[in-house]
Amino acid sequence: MRISRSRLVPALAATAIAVLGLAPTAAAQTAPSANAPAAANGTSAQPIIGGGYASNAPWAARLFSNGRQTCSATIIAPTWILTAKHCVSGGGLSFRIGSLDQTTGGTTANGVSVHNHASSDLSLVRLDRSVSATYSRLGSPGSVSVGQTVQVYGWGATSQCGSEINCQSRLLKVADVVVTGGCSDAYGGRAICARRGNGITAGGDSGGPMMAGGVQVGVASTSDRQTTTAYTNVTAYRSWIQSVAGV
Repeated sequence: MRISRSRLVPALAATAIAVLGLAPTAAAQTAPSANAPAAANGTSAQPIIGGGYASNAPWAARLFSNGRQTCSATIIAPTWILTAKHCVSGGGLSFRIGSLDQTTGGTTANGVSVHNHASSDLSLVRLDRSVSATYSRLGSPGSVSVGQTVQVYGWGATSQCGSEINCQSRLLKVADVVVTGGCSDAYGGRAICARRGNGITAGGDSGGPMMAGGVQVGVASTSDRQTTTAYTNVTAYRSWIQSVAGV
């Protein structure tokens, strides 16, 4: 069964999903908004992403805004990064590409221009240099289906720690999630919804990839931090990506 666009699953009706980026403003230093589930009264924080540490993701990129860890991303061509639109508004973009450790290794590059999709949570950032890497291969319609177990990657929060900037993962993590159907992203764009498998996305995972059978089919947009996450459907916007980045 192919992914079709539909409304968010009923389980989200009572709890709005919140974007996953760490805003490059004071908002990132405060407790999560009411849209993001908080830890129970006085109890220890529970793991959000779960999953495990990635062992191979040469296309992964950590996004920094004005030097501050903010989001996740992928490199899709020598001078092009794919990430979420809500991740780039703070400006001063830089990336560490091809390293599992966000603090060292890989290649660093700066963003020189940003191209946002008009009606979805997608952004393409052009780099100031050509980076030799293993680029993320993008899926096409039919690359992912309902009920399929797919992998999501990110350096985001690993627990409900109040201010998610304080519990980002130094090393890239990966988790399995199960596709439940089509839905909408943070801007009303076409998205793929998935339920928690052995983990779920959280703040800082935004812009990171959903991979199905070795190709990228989604870009992290929103999550309820507990059971459900929404990824902008890359396969639905292939023509736009190609028109900007040429891939």
